[in-house]
Amino acid sequence: MEDTVKIKRALISVSDKTGITQLALELEKRGVEILSTGGTLQALKKAGAHAVSVSAFTGSPEILDGRVKTLHPRIHAGLLARRDVEAHLETMTQHEYKLIDLVVVNLYPFEQTVAKAGATDDEVIENIDIGGPSMVRSAAKNHDGVAVVVDPGDYAELIAEMNAHDGGTTRAFRRRCAAKAFALTARYDTAIAGYFAGAGQAGAKFAPQYRPSYSLRSALRYGENPHQEAALYARDGYGGPTLLEARILAGKELSYNNYGDLDSCLDMLLDFTEPFACVLKHANPCGAATGATIAEAYEAAYASDPLSAFGSIIGLNREVDLACARLLHETPFVECMIAPSFTDEALALLTKKKARRILALPSITLGWPRGQLADKPIRGGLLRQDTDDIETNPDALTVVTKRAPTPEEIRSLLFAWKVVKHTKSNAIVLAKGTATVGIGMGQTSRVDSGFMAVKRAGERARGSVMASDAFFPMPDGVEVGTDAGVTAIIQPGGSKGDDEAIAAADKAGAAMVLTGHRHFKH
Repeated sequence: MEDTVKIKRALISVSDKTGITQLALELEKRGVEILSTGGTLQALKKAGAHAVSVSAFTGSPEILDGRVKTLHPRIHAGLLARRDVEAHLETMTQHEYKLIDLVVVNLYPFEQTVAKAGATDDEVIENIDIGGPSMVRSAAKNHDGVAVVVDPGDYAELIAEMNAHDGGTTRAFRRRCAAKAFALTARYDTAIAGYFAGAGQAGAKFAPQYRPSYSLRSALRYGENPHQEAALYARDGYGGPTLLEARILAGKELSYNNYGDLDSCLDMLLDFTEPFACVLKHANPCGAATGATIAEAYEAAYASDPLSAFGSIIGLNREVDLACARLLHETPFVECMIAPSFTDEALALLTKKKARRILALPSITLGWPRGQLADKPIRGGLLRQDTDDIETNPDALTVVTKRAPTPEEIRSLLFAWKVVKHTKSNAIVLAKGTATVGIGMGQTSRVDSGFMAVKRAGERARGSVMASDAFFPMPDGVEVGTDAGVTAIIQPGGSKGDDEAIAAADKAGAAMVLTGHRHFKH
């Protein structure tokens, strides 16, 4: 069969009508006969295109409230007939069927309907497209002879292809289109299967089959290390704040490690409502603080551990103004910084150092998306769980020591407890007010994490509070903190060694509260 197939007849039926009238008029200029249905047909005629209704083409009316219109042998024979098989062509002639060389179709907005507040089951089901996917699959299967375009973003490429090949399309182009078409139907069917398995419906959190769909966004320069190839994929239909929505205002494209660190940074930013700043390295915070202003918050966060902050990721949950930008500008080497927005003056100052990657993500201000599930791939499988979005308030704390914490200590303890949630286990966080002064993370011994936090805090440990992401099995972890001057401790409790840990706190005159839940982060 010839590589190039001239487009003589096209079927156009779209839910998303972006650019469709312009495309139809361009096709008509090239002598292409256009078939269409329903709202698409009306839109094309209104624009002056001479389209033929599918009903006129098939000789059968649309029936069952539009459920049946393109499901007809004249349509699918026109799509599936092989141009290089004489028997197929003879059958087409015998039945007076005509070949269709191009299908331009996108599907009913099923995912958007499911996501809509108050959508009923009947409404969702009526937005399951049957005819559209059937045509897409038929055309994609027979891509040797038929081009199928499912993305309005590809209309310009289609016209360019026809211009370059005398009104035809090449096999390479058609094959690329077929791959995109099957990806669309796979995603569509996955969403429908998820709905019927219970996803999005009450009482069925974990579906028997889970088939998330991802679309390639871009190749990356390399992975965690230069010898590893890597790519970035976007989760289809994801509705929460995501780095993939961020605008890169300055600096190079993001690396694999940048994305990982920034995602951990984003998690922290979404968890705080007051002006908040954090400094991260290798997906762990080395400093975090709230303040009356975003500049004040950043200054305190950076002061927590300036040594570790070299080559860091900086996150801020408020617009960066000039006052904050001056502090950021004086910070030694920064890999990336992310905030909802930057004032013009702030951006002008920060872009004087060309190596900085500066990202704006307005959805940071939306806060933590509650009730979501998180995925973690393992070799040959996948772990799913609720996100760690439990909220801890003062009323939920149980005082277990002779001395109760002061209101100021309670405030500081709750801040440290929120920061420790975002720190790799085993994790210990020391804080004064609402700023960290020392963080220990990722150690196989909780005591070692305590020593790390105390060492980083230095003299600032005196008068600080301590948060532990899990219980103290022995009193030595408590003693590391109280020996350094910690005055109050927050931890989950639940260990056989709780009594010894409490006794160690009492001996030092420190207050201790239990939350009843831990914050492991592996």
